[in-house]
Amino acid sequence: MRLDKFICESTELTRSMAKKALHRGEISVDGEIVKDSSFKVRDGMRVCFDGEPISLIGNRYLMLHKPVDTICSTVDEVYPSVISLLEIEKPESLHIAGRLDADTTGLVLITDDGQWSHKLTSPKKECGKRYRVWLASPVTEDLIPQFAAGLALHREEGLTRPAQLQLISPTEVLLTITEGKYHQVKRMFAAVGNKVEALHRESIGAIELDSELEPGEWRYLTEAEIASVG
Repeated sequence: MRLDKFICESTELTRSMAKKALHRGEISVDGEIVKDSSFKVRDGMRVCFDGEPISLIGNRYLMLHKPVDTICSTVDEVYPSVISLLEIEKPESLHIAGRLDADTTGLVLITDDGQWSHKLTSPKKECGKRYRVWLASPVTEDLIPQFAAGLALHREEGLTRPAQLQLISPTEVLLTITEGKYHQVKRMFAAVGNKVEALHRESIGAIELDSELEPGEWRYLTEAEIASVG
């Protein structure tokens, strides 16, 4: 890897800032000052910036407890982006694996590993996502086979994929779906004449929202959680 690229990926310096640091003699490799931005950094080399060792930031995997009135975007819009909740280096390199609406709370996964996130979001993978849903009108177990058979959504061809519905109370249910159509959960209940009052995502695949995370808090995923996405 070129030295200037290595510096950019292991610090918060831009490419032009990295070249200026090189020109000022602030970068050393294995104890020797290097000013050539095209110098090739190889495994095992010790790179220092202003005397402090720097190293590449590896892939990062995070879970966030999304609060209401935030958006799953990389930039602030009408509501603040969930990325703004992260106190982390190079947040601009991160993206969100599976979005939630502004009024929906719960588990959001954030990473800079595109292949990993594709495994979560690709329709072919049929990754299950479980939601806790609060409804305006009471429901009965008669809905369970309807959701399992698939529902016809307004302005959509065909049926939704089979979904698993579990009743907690007449107006509170758990719903697991394996696709991610626009406003899908809300539209599924609208299709059976009901309205979603509140929506909270509890899990994606085998990854469960950490019960110790308050809204707006986040943590890195464990190795087991990362490996569960295959």
